[in-house]
Amino acid sequence: MIDKKLILIIDEEPDITDALSQKLEQEGFSTIAAYNGEQGLMIIHGEPKPDLILLDLVMPTMDGFKMLEELRKDEWGRKVPVIFLTNLDDEETVSKVMKDKGYEYLVKTEWKIEDVVSKVKEKLEGK
Repeated sequence: MIDKKLILIIDEEPDITDALSQKLEQEGFSTIAAYNGEQGLMIIHGEPKPDLILLDLVMPTMDGFKMLEELRKDEWGRKVPVIFLTNLDDEETVSKVMKDKGYEYLVKTEWKIEDVVSKVKEKLEGK
């Protein structure tokens, strides 16, 4: 039996988390959702660990920047792939996010769900 890859979706918009969850599950992934960075961290500190995180940057309670900072404090958290999904598209924000090389950055108004699925597959399959 092949284990399904677990994707953690952290976004305050239920419509986005639901749509992404549905599409990713149709593609053979397992998903779990959180609606702010604090909830995301609680999930991450439990088991099983997600194989990849889709992370919004602007959220209530704890934003994606702070959540990422906390995530990267342990060895597992430094290795897990993160794809940012956000409405922020200014150069300063992009450079702040990309300073920790290796991240994908998708502006919500510019992507389709299929684009996100493709990026997830690329990150997890090494393609």
